[in-house]
Amino acid sequence: MAGLSGAVAVVADTLAAHVARNGPAAVEFNTGARYGLLHALALIAVTLLAMTNGAAGVAAARLLAVAGWCFLGGLVLFPGSLYLLGAGAPAILGSLAPLGGILFIAGWLALMLFALAPRPAA
Repeated sequence: MAGLSGAVAVVADTLAAHVARNGPAAVEFNTGARYGLLHALALIAVTLLAMTNGAAGVAAARLLAVAGWCFLGGLVLFPGSLYLLGAGAPAILGSLAPLGGILFIAGWLALMLFALAPRPAA
């Protein structure tokens, strides 16, 4: 999913530069691309942390899962709604972007809590 998000973000940025140019759609595509790429990397980081922290404990593992799902949901709702708006979808879809933003924030907070979570003694 991180790879798909990254690829879509690059396409959106290309559309902003070459098709939409400096119009309102360019802003939607650029903003979506920026958040899409950033959170694709965050999703990769969460995946790598999950793969390398097998002994981190159940609570820490759950926090990583929450972070990953929040980032994934945020990627669908935030950049996804902006991409659709840039493509001419009805403005009502813009109301999904704040929900995606809330999911992004929740994902970052879950990642912070993971970093602070106590680890079992080795």
